[in-house]
Amino acid sequence: MGPTEINGLPAHVLLVHVVVILVPLAAMLVVLSAVWPAARRRLGVITPLVALVALVSVPLTTHAGEWLEARVPSSELVHRHAELGDTLLPWAAGLFVAAAASWVLARRSAATGTETAPARTATGPGRRVLVAVLAVLSLVVAAGSVVQVYRIGDSGAQAVWHGSFSRTPLPGDGPAR
Repeated sequence: MGPTEINGLPAHVLLVHVVVILVPLAAMLVVLSAVWPAARRRLGVITPLVALVALVSVPLTTHAGEWLEARVPSSELVHRHAELGDTLLPWAAGLFVAAAASWVLARRSAATGTETAPARTATGPGRRVLVAVLAVLSLVVAAGSVVQVYRIGDSGAQAVWHGSFSRTPLPGDGPAR
């Protein structure tokens, strides 16, 4: 499904950086597009494109992580990280749906000229409700996706580093002076 090794390193440890950057970036762009009409117009197709790349990067990273999981010693921390990693795809999909909906809304508004119209005129109450619902859903999915990225990343760091370092410098291994 995707790379398992990159330049001799497990692909997961490299691909995870794409997820850690793009999912929060997509979340920020989705929120901006949902609550700020000027940002929605200016960002245009950038928001759904970033959200799409974030969405695609999640299963690639998960696949590479499953490959790596079979090649490291089994532990409860590794198992917990793998379980949490499987929870991100629905959040990334939600970001993409919200980004696409915001983009479609901006395109329709630009085509009809309603983006700059006062709320009481041609936009009508139905459009205001749609914009408000999209804003609330965007905030929820953005917050949820960022929280999940944090939780997954923290569990991965725990799995890799728990008990793997000394709190004090080791003799002879310190920086050269």
